[in-house]
Amino acid sequence: MTKYNQEDLKKRLTSEQYEVTQNAGTERPFTGKYDQWWEDGIFVDVVSGEPLFSSTDKYDSGCGWPAFTKGIDEADLKENTDSSFGMVRTEVRSAEANSHLGHVFPDGPADQGGLRYCINSAALRFVPKADMEKEGYGRYLKLFK
Repeated sequence: MTKYNQEDLKKRLTSEQYEVTQNAGTERPFTGKYDQWWEDGIFVDVVSGEPLFSSTDKYDSGCGWPAFTKGIDEADLKENTDSSFGMVRTEVRSAEANSHLGHVFPDGPADQGGLRYCINSAALRFVPKADMEKEGYGRYLKLFK
């Protein structure tokens, strides 16, 4: 059961954002807005606004989706076993809204922990560093010092 009203979400989110976050959909590779996005800032859950990833942990994995080595706070990310499509993967969801974000794989940069959070752009909203204070994310500016 979600604490977010599904009818409200259908009105507020694009059809792709809704499909990805609420139905565990996946955007096509190399089509997401944030795959090749390199500005300083943070990525928040498009449903709840909870901070999830920092641009300081983003890298180009070549997988076709935004890739991060870690979350801002691991407590804000939930992991579940996903055995859909005939394979076993680790699904990543936001803790607050339970939004499907993508998957995490153990093939990331070894010198940064070895994880690759492969995340759908449709599940994220980018908050530029310059706007973080006014949008209520000022405490995360320390990530950029």
